Amino acid sequence: MTDLDPIPNRTASSSRVLICDDQELIRMGLRMVVDSQPDLTVVGEAADGDAAIAGVAALEPDLVLMDVRMPGLDGLAATEILCAQPHGPRILLVTTFDLDEYAYAALRAGANGFLVKDAPAEEILVTVRAVLRDEIMVAPSLTRRLVARFVLHAPAIAPAQRSRLAALTEREREVLALVAKGLANGEIADRLFVGETTVKTHLGRILTKLGLRDRIHAVIFAYESGLVRVGD
Repeated sequence: MTDLDPIPNRTASSSRVLICDDQELIRMGLRMVVDSQPDLTVVGEAADGDAAIAGVAALEPDLVLMDVRMPGLDGLAATEILCAQPHGPRILLVTTFDLDEYAYAALRAGANGFLVKDAPAEEILVTVRAVLRDEIMVAPSLTRRLVARFVLHAPAIAPAQRSRLAALTEREREVLALVAKGLANGEIADRLFVGETTVKTHLGRILTKLGLRDRIHAVIFAYESGLVRVGD
């Protein structure tokens, strides 16, 4: 089902959020956190992937908080469908992480990031706003866990993927490798003795040259191309 809940006294500029989780208590908790902010509005709830897709069509949210494991159409399948639509919403996976074997595939399908279910409210809001600004950044600790658990399920290194590395300069490869190892921009700047703005510039060029959507897909590419290997 999709449950509309109009909220008065919200400005037209508020970002619209749809919450999709089969557990009512989880939806309730996320709604309380999101709706506590004047710049965010929960426009509806869904209990499975089919309802989420219907809710997106009816409510046109800017962001969907999508659970991965649900009965019926699960979050992975719903994410694949929504990410294939033109002008679709951003998708933030809400996950227990350690149990969600399909999360790696969901990121490859176009999801914009991870949100751990037991994250504190402040972290939830920071992550939501980052995704809404297209400043997609999986926390370094989650990046390392993502790599450790899911990159082992990636396909074998393809020559075509590896050949794409030739488009990068030596410094850009260095930055990409550090991103893949879970370092934040500030940590990369300290490691390379450059400014954080310089790191952001390099990362932007990396994404453009390789045709990647965001930082998450840069991490995936770094491992799939063989630039970085598990255990490096």
